[in-house]
Amino acid sequence: MSSYADEENGNGLPNSPPNNSIFRYNSPLVQVCLIGLVCFCCPGMFNALSGMGGGGQVDHTASNNASTALYTAFAIFGILGGGIYNILGPQKTLFVGCSTYILYAGSFLYYNHHKHQAFVVVAGGILGVGAGLLWAAQGAIMTSYPPHDRKGTYISMFWSIFNMGGVIGGLIPFASNYNRTTAASVNDGTYIGFMVFMAIGTVLSLAILHPSKVIRNDGSSCTNIKYSSVSVELIQILKLFGNWKMLLMVPASWASNFFYTYQFNNVNGVLFNLRTRGLNNVFYWGAQMIGSVLIGSIMDYSFKSRKARGLVGIIVVGLLSTAIWGGGFAKQLTYSHDDVPNHIVLLDFKDGSKFAGPFVLYFSYGLLDAMFQSMVYWVIGALADDSEVLSRYTGFYKGIQSAGGAVAWQVDSHNVPFINQLITNWALTTISFPLLVALVVLAVKDDNKDEEGATKEVAITSNRDISTTVDYPNKE
Repeated sequence: MSSYADEENGNGLPNSPPNNSIFRYNSPLVQVCLIGLVCFCCPGMFNALSGMGGGGQVDHTASNNASTALYTAFAIFGILGGGIYNILGPQKTLFVGCSTYILYAGSFLYYNHHKHQAFVVVAGGILGVGAGLLWAAQGAIMTSYPPHDRKGTYISMFWSIFNMGGVIGGLIPFASNYNRTTAASVNDGTYIGFMVFMAIGTVLSLAILHPSKVIRNDGSSCTNIKYSSVSVELIQILKLFGNWKMLLMVPASWASNFFYTYQFNNVNGVLFNLRTRGLNNVFYWGAQMIGSVLIGSIMDYSFKSRKARGLVGIIVVGLLSTAIWGGGFAKQLTYSHDDVPNHIVLLDFKDGSKFAGPFVLYFSYGLLDAMFQSMVYWVIGALADDSEVLSRYTGFYKGIQSAGGAVAWQVDSHNVPFINQLITNWALTTISFPLLVALVVLAVKDDNKDEEGATKEVAITSNRDISTTVDYPNKE
């Protein structure tokens, strides 16, 4: 059994109620910003690398196989990650997770010189383990730390910081490969630049506090659990597979990474030249920042009723999804897999009107991705409040999401027609909307006064009786 050794102050007493500043180090705002910076440096740079198509390589085979290994391991450790987070706490979980991103970027640097894909595939599998740990920790922090009525705002704030990594990461290949307009793999400096940022994020992960040390303005901490164990976490994780709330989220979870393969490889990677792919990613991840702010505002401020806000958010994203995938379908009818080797003239950002339409489509895909995923995270955050429970919920979400990603990369590796991939992505996202509506209607409470009161009561009780140790209540 592992203990959260730092959850109390040096005198063995619980943390005292915070001051009113939202900028104190142990405030939810500061901690969510910190996890945003960690993700800016690690998965943000990974997204920029993946967004170039084929990991920046002309031949996508090594990248596709590495991504299959990555998402297969991610599917397993995403689900297990919530339990591991509850046992190890955030610092160890995040540090181990972040370090695997450096290895993955380094494997492509190696591949640039030796063209042996075994190292890249193994590094992808190791990254899958690390990503499962990182995203389970991130999900728990992002969904459990914020106040009840500002979860959308905090999610959008995290998403904006995180995706700034993709924006800057897109500038790296754009600048370093600016004079290379013909088909080519990215240069060594691109991969080295990614590795530097990832190393910074790994060190920064050590600044994240344990949830019991993060104090909301009402004096409550983000978890009341002081200890967890392998047996407890395994039991609780297994229960998720019979939890009707999680089952309703499976299509949305599966869809939310499935479309990346098509968008990165078969839109950005097929239609544009090397330097323009990097520029496109600047705007793709920039669109994510805009999308997350838009949906966060809708889901926090549109109506007084939390349930109504959730329903409106799902409807808005559903309508936008239909419009964007419809536009993608129209564009996809103009080219196919058979056109790629000889018949597609790669677009450059200087091509004016020829470039504008496909660019807007790719930008819109980024906008939709952020709105879709932020919406799902908001729904997860509305299902519970405690970090312990939400770490398992978000871990389950990321695990199923990654299983979908593993399948998607192999679908592309087997040269499935582009139009079939698009239709599958469109169908998966569309199916998820009515199920999320049902989840909000059945599981999200309009009035959270009782929940808030219970949280405050626990905080007051903890201050009155510092010798009380909280066991493992079944909050689900």
